[in-house]
Amino acid sequence: MTPVIRDRLLVPLGEYGIMVTEVVRDIFKRHVRARDVFKQAVIIGNHSLLIIFLTNVFTGMVMALQTAYGLQRFGAKMYVGNIVALAQVRELGPVLTAIMLCGRVGAGIAAELASMVVTEQVDAIKALGANPVRKLVSPRVLAAIIVVPLITVLADFIGILGGALVATLELNITWHSYLRSVITFVTIKDVIDGLIKAGVFGFLLVSIACYKGMHAKGGTEGVGMATTEAVVTGSILILVTDFFLTKLLLLFG
Repeated sequence: MTPVIRDRLLVPLGEYGIMVTEVVRDIFKRHVRARDVFKQAVIIGNHSLLIIFLTNVFTGMVMALQTAYGLQRFGAKMYVGNIVALAQVRELGPVLTAIMLCGRVGAGIAAELASMVVTEQVDAIKALGANPVRKLVSPRVLAAIIVVPLITVLADFIGILGGALVATLELNITWHSYLRSVITFVTIKDVIDGLIKAGVFGFLLVSIACYKGMHAKGGTEGVGMATTEAVVTGSILILVTDFFLTKLLLLFG
């Protein structure tokens, strides 16, 4: 790696690390107002429920169809509920929820903060002696850490329900059999692992969106660039992080 490319990579990573350090400090020292966190939590939830519902219900339905197609070759179609529920709780729920939120909430946060930067509102906050990270970033990050796991619980339930609809209406599997297979196969640890992933993903997608927005340059064109970069970077990082989190959680399982 050439020195120029290395410097271009290290500078953004260093700036992002400084911002994250400030956010963590604000959260643990309770410098974040509960009112601001609640406001951001409501915004994240209201902007996400419909798209999360549609994404996960049809994902669960497709998973049930594809799983049944493969399992019926071995006469094991009754295990559809096991596979759909486990995949939804451990992977599909947290990952799909985070990616959808990255495109919906992350883009909105990046655009909002970038607009404040290019219109010099952030400079005005600094001129008044306030910390823009504490005012604009920390409440959003903390709200995401709290809300994304809660939305993931809803996404898991909806995805499993979507699989149940296909199982009962298309695959001739009774509702009782499907539900029993879900309850007996999915453990508390599976649910907890999925929620841990959701919390990490929430932190990543919102912190990246805030970073891109706070470092926007170039007027209105910079707003668009910051929004695009926030969505693309956040989505890729979520997928990469998912692999290493899975390895880590299985290692300590």
